[in-house]
Amino acid sequence: MNRTLLLLAVGCVAGMVIGAVGTTYVSAQGASAPQITRTEILRKPLSGIDGKEVVVFLADIPPGGVASTHYHPGDEAIYMLRGSLVFEPDKEKPFELKAGEITFNPAKHIHKATNQSPSEPAKVLNCMIAEKGQPLAFPVQ
Repeated sequence: MNRTLLLLAVGCVAGMVIGAVGTTYVSAQGASAPQITRTEILRKPLSGIDGKEVVVFLADIPPGGVASTHYHPGDEAIYMLRGSLVFEPDKEKPFELKAGEITFNPAKHIHKATNQSPSEPAKVLNCMIAEKGQPLAFPVQ
């Protein structure tokens, strides 16, 4: 019985140490990891237009998250599925896009997007027409 309790106590302490170290490691990783996740859901060539394709992707931005300054290689329609984002287009007035609203972003237009909510994640559906094989976004320094 005493041996079982000792092993259980040692296991619990080891678990707490591993958990504390793991939490610190994950927190450090999160500080440098991107705050936005882009998931491509469709990429198909456009009929009758050589070299062009339609790309549809979802962007998930956590509460307080930022899609740092970037641009997309093609024209895109941006539909806000959940939450809201403040868009800051280069050399233009910032604007808020709320759930159920849509906007247009021209190809290679530099912008930044911020989820200013402290608790609600934001989700966007992007439909882009671009040259074949392009990435979803290009970061800008």
